[in-house]
Amino acid sequence: MNPKLLWLFSFVALYWIYCLYWGFKGAKSSKTSADYFLAGRSIGIWVFVLAATATSFSGWTFIGHPGKIFTDGLPYAFASFYALTIPFTGVLFLRRQWLLGKAYKYITPGEMYSDYYGGDTIRILTVLVAFLFSVPYLGVQLRASGDLFHVLTDGLISVELGMFALSTVVVIYVASGGLRSVAYVDCVQCILLALGIVILGCITIHFSGGWEGFKIGLSKVVSNDLISNTKITPDGYSSKVAIPGAVQMVSSGSKSIGGPWTGIMCMTYMFALMGIQSSPAFSMWSFSNKTSKAFRWQQVVASSIIIGVILFTFTIFQGLGGHILQANGVISGVTDKNLVPQLINLMSSSAPWLVGLLAVCALAAMQSTGAAYMSTFSGMMTRDVFKHYFSNDASDKTQKFFGRIFVIIVAAAALIVAAKSTQAIVMLGGLAVAYGFQMYPALIGLCYFPKLSSKAVSFGLIAGLIAVTLTDKTSTWFGVPWGAYPLTIHSAGWGIFVNLIVVGLGTFFFPDSEDRIIKKKKRHEFIQSVSGLAENRKKLIPLAWVLTLIWFVIGFGPFATIGNALFSNPNNPLTWAPLGLPSLWIWQLVFLLYGIFVMWFLAFFMGLSKPIDVEKIKVAN
Repeated sequence: MNPKLLWLFSFVALYWIYCLYWGFKGAKSSKTSADYFLAGRSIGIWVFVLAATATSFSGWTFIGHPGKIFTDGLPYAFASFYALTIPFTGVLFLRRQWLLGKAYKYITPGEMYSDYYGGDTIRILTVLVAFLFSVPYLGVQLRASGDLFHVLTDGLISVELGMFALSTVVVIYVASGGLRSVAYVDCVQCILLALGIVILGCITIHFSGGWEGFKIGLSKVVSNDLISNTKITPDGYSSKVAIPGAVQMVSSGSKSIGGPWTGIMCMTYMFALMGIQSSPAFSMWSFSNKTSKAFRWQQVVASSIIIGVILFTFTIFQGLGGHILQANGVISGVTDKNLVPQLINLMSSSAPWLVGLLAVCALAAMQSTGAAYMSTFSGMMTRDVFKHYFSNDASDKTQKFFGRIFVIIVAAAALIVAAKSTQAIVMLGGLAVAYGFQMYPALIGLCYFPKLSSKAVSFGLIAGLIAVTLTDKTSTWFGVPWGAYPLTIHSAGWGIFVNLIVVGLGTFFFPDSEDRIIKKKKRHEFIQSVSGLAENRKKLIPLAWVLTLIWFVIGFGPFATIGNALFSNPNNPLTWAPLGLPSLWIWQLVFLLYGIFVMWFLAFFMGLSKPIDVEKIKVAN
């Protein structure tokens, strides 16, 4: 066996041993259903910080993100703002969901929504969203793990064999130990994810000839685009370093000029990624915490600062550096899917041990998200379907048994879909986060606005899911005339637009009963008494709105086109001094810093993620 494969299998074996250890350890400590599905509501501060960060940033961040920067340039790099917009959702909702879970002992979001809105419609819709999110999203991660090991083993392991073998270990430790095992494995997975991205960025810079070689190579890549007149925006810039416009009128079957990542597409794509922490799975993450102290540290420090800086530097090094390495003959035949595996393989001769380490980093990134969705979905199926409809008095032992069965079922479903139809799973995977974002009105009503009626929220959620399906790539399945992403607006944007309209009209035409209004009012009085803003902060709410809107609309939205040429001429690398970076990249870094400030302002200064005193909950309730 050659050294690369020896190191590869050795690192994977060590990683598997660690995963299985926590699986069996979690199984021993899971005495009750709450232990199994919510880790006994005992997850500590730094365990949550690492685990939630790992769950938020999947294998797509590790492999797909640099690959899309390679194919679509800096306009796609605006997607790196999801390091901030994903936890932005958490700032708005996690603390208040934790409060409700602590006070009313909810285990699943279906129980929480059903209790607040009344009836079983919202409960079933929540489980449906969890299914639509979990199966395709999980399928994408599992398929990618098989693809990765097929490349790194030089074809020795087939995609399907790798996919099934690597998934087996995940199923074992998730089914055995539940969310507790997922959380502790995620801690290491988070570190491996960040470490791997940094190392790969450094490898790219090294093989590009150092920082100077990277800057010179990037300028040549842009110059070659202009000479060949390929991938040019409507303003005549290379699409690798300039956003193509605020919005474009794109008819079905046609393509936007200069690439698809217009300002409005970037902003509405962020809406989709915000769906990760508004998904039902993250409601269960919030319930599982021992304290709410962890939330702001995960949102501002771990995600916004650390992951944000990594994404706006090292993933861009990889993506743009891929063009430099290909032009220099270091790698060849690069695509968005094989860029990262090719970068890993660059170390096969000089440091085969590093290939093994980076392979485990990639595997950890892929499995971190998948494991969490297996666990949380099994909890929802067990509590909201099996227990609620078929066995209301099911014992803890029975619930844990069916929880393990549902872990196997959801993993099997994801594997079958991924194995049978690669194209379909990619299309469905893109839908997953947009579906999760459609939970926003339900969360807004639950946490802030009691006037949203129960029927309206359910109708809006159904309408939003349909609108997402008909405006995403799956629109081709239904033969609609507008195609995918009409007006270069992501399906998450169209979905929430329709969702909110239906919620508004539904609230007007289908108001709640008097009893439901009274119950919801009391619930919000409780929320406000324990977690409401301090009086001296309420006057700053308009400022918070303005700061956030500036960030969304100007930083990575329609007005982000200002960044194309604000700091330099994107077509003239001689003007990129002193940093040697094109104007749009500097714009992104500036608004990264601005976004970090906004996140701190909301989470710490305004107190949206301020820790809640458990004693206050007992007194208020």
